[in-house]
Amino acid sequence: MKTVPFALLLLALPLQAATVSEWALPAPPESAQPNLSLAPGGDLVLSWIERRDDGGHRLAYSRYPRGGDWQPTQVAAQGKDWFVNWADFPALQVLEDGSLWAHVLVKNGDAPYAYDVRLQASHDGGKTWREMPAVHDDGTPTEHGFATLWPQPGGGLGIAWLDGRHTGGGGHGDHAGHGGAMTLRTAVFTAQGKQAETELDTSTCDCCQTDSARSGDGVLLAYRDRAEGEIRDIAVARFEDGRWQAPVTVHDDRWMMPACPVNGPAIAARGDQAWVAWYTAAGGTPSLRLARSDTGGRSFQAPTIVARGDSLQGRVDVAVDASGVWTAWIEERGGRQSLWLTRHGPDLAAEHLRLKVADLAGRGRGTGFPRLQLRGGEAWLAWTEIVDGKPRLRGARVAP
Repeated sequence: MKTVPFALLLLALPLQAATVSEWALPAPPESAQPNLSLAPGGDLVLSWIERRDDGGHRLAYSRYPRGGDWQPTQVAAQGKDWFVNWADFPALQVLEDGSLWAHVLVKNGDAPYAYDVRLQASHDGGKTWREMPAVHDDGTPTEHGFATLWPQPGGGLGIAWLDGRHTGGGGHGDHAGHGGAMTLRTAVFTAQGKQAETELDTSTCDCCQTDSARSGDGVLLAYRDRAEGEIRDIAVARFEDGRWQAPVTVHDDRWMMPACPVNGPAIAARGDQAWVAWYTAAGGTPSLRLARSDTGGRSFQAPTIVARGDSLQGRVDVAVDASGVWTAWIEERGGRQSLWLTRHGPDLAAEHLRLKVADLAGRGRGTGFPRLQLRGGEAWLAWTEIVDGKPRLRGARVAP
């Protein structure tokens, strides 16, 4: 793997230096909306959206094994009626039994934001894929999206999504506080179909990403809540003993926001510890915050401020390994965007690494949300850039 400058910052002690290397990705030109997951056994799995010649789209993916190179690209799904968006994008998850699951967004009406979350499943290593019905059964032409996938304790796939069945039309009108509330729902799927569905929260932020993590023998689900007075702080719900527990607020930011910021939280867990990273502009100044739980997500300590200032865009991701807690985010200063990465100790008392991974081509929403995974003590990142008005994917490996 060739090492390139990548606008690397080497900071003074006690922060550690790191090497940033280009990670060549298999996605062709004009690909976008990457997602990055870690399969059982350690394969990194990258998925992305490609535009077809007929105007439709396909969800493609490839695996990057330990000590190897990218495996041949495969296609999980394709269609001409997809909803394709910079902030709401598909994911792909490999379960312990070897099955592969992916979700895509399919239009369900004429309104701009009327679409369904639909699962695709493969039980033969990706040779064939089966399209499953929408994860929700309300049948309304409204918004359903911002899903997260996880391996469900006891088997099967867990999924959570924002559900707009009460919003009345899929036009994003309630993002400004009108219409019914967006809700948070979860379900469990096996090869036989949907086994359970739960409405977890009756009022959430309308278009912020959700995220999930396995915690011991449970699951943690992070999302942006929407409370009375348009307070949009971060909440976490825990699945244990066969049911979802009442969500808890990670920190009482009291961010009064009359419209959705399109900036969801990220969560990671290791044993009974969990960490949540999120963007907020509470108090008038944007900040990126990181909070720790030593109780499996049942409560959280006061947050650490990772970054602050008007240049902060958020779009955060977080991951954890034995070396600490890694956080990635985007900043934009002077019309130029950059991708940043830090590593804190597990207790968040000390920051051991801070660097600018890359200066990004493009600005605004087109660069989307960077994705982060850890393997072998290194950080692996994938993101979208915009060159001459067209998207492309780039990747990097960061080795302390």
